[in-house]
This record gives sequence, structure tokens and C-alpha cells, in this order.
Amino acid sequence: MRIYTRSGDKGTTSLVYGKRVAKNDLRVEAYGTCDEANSMIGLALSFLNDVEWDKKADFLEKMYRIQTILFHVGAELSTPSDREVAWKLKDKHIKELEDQIDEWSENLPPLKQFILPSGHSASSSLHLARTVVRRAERIAVGVQDELHNTLAISYLNRLSDYLFVAARYVNNELKGEEISLQVDV
Repeated sequence: MRIYTRSGDKGTTSLVYGKRVAKNDLRVEAYGTCDEANSMIGLALSFLNDVEWDKKADFLEKMYRIQTILFHVGAELSTPSDREVAWKLKDKHIKELEDQIDEWSENLPPLKQFILPSGHSASSSLHLARTVVRRAERIAVGVQDELHNTLAISYLNRLSDYLFVAARYVNNELKGEEISLQVDV
């Protein structure tokens, strides 16, 4: 299979099921930004390659699941409203995020003020992934009337919270420094 098709050389691309749209269409921006966030999560995980950590395998398994679901969210965003994707995002996927957020939060120091993205490289990268997911959410809101499944927006909203807590969790587990926002600037 060739990677290049030349079909986008004139500024259009295909949604799922072949509908052609401009490459700057909000739908393309939305699923492209999900792809960007997914890549950022992958980069964050790569910073854990040489780290010895007893909970690492479990953490990676959870994050790979997130990456897989985020890929499917992109598919939801790239499917025309008159069609459906085979894999369906469900409330249970959002609940999984919430349950994990709650579990990790139980063992984290309470937040007393805002924190800066900092600490371990994996943690800082998860913070960056969080901001990319927030952007994907903002863009997806712009196409929500065209979505067959608006749970994609809810998932992105919760995923950004999940990534924030995941960044804090990694810092806590790997003894990364969590820097509080300085109020005297």
C-alpha cells in the first residue's frame, strides 16, 4: 500500500465514506488535532522508556487504551452526519476516565493553587497533550451540529482532565518537581 495518493494535492481530503472536504474544514481541524494530541501522548510515553517504575506497565496499558479510543474519537469527528462509524464511543468510555481520575487523585497531594507544567519530561509532555486535547475540544464544538455522536466532545473534555491528573500522577510517582504558580511576578 502506498502512503501517498495525490488526491489531496488540490487542497481537499476525504472524510470517512469518501466525502471530499477542504483541508481547512473544521472537521479536518478537529480530527487532525486529535491526531496531534495522540502523537503528543506517544511522545510523553517515550520519556518513560528507560524509567524503572513498578506501576509503569499498568500506566502504559491505560495510556495505550486512551490513544486507541482517541483514534476512534477522530473517526467520529471525520464521519459525515448522515453516516455512522462501526465503533461507537459510549458513556462507559467517559466513566472509565472519571474512575481513573478519582483513583489517581486519591494519592496525590491536594492542589492549593495552580501548577506550572513541570517536573519529569513525561509529565510536562502530558500537560502539553492536555492542551492539545483542549484545542481539539474547542474545534469539535464548532462542528457539534454535524456530529452523529456528540459524546466525542464530552470525551475530549474529560480526557483533558484525565491528562492533567496523569501528569500529576507521573510526577508524584517519579519524584518530579511540581512547581506552583508564583503569585509575585
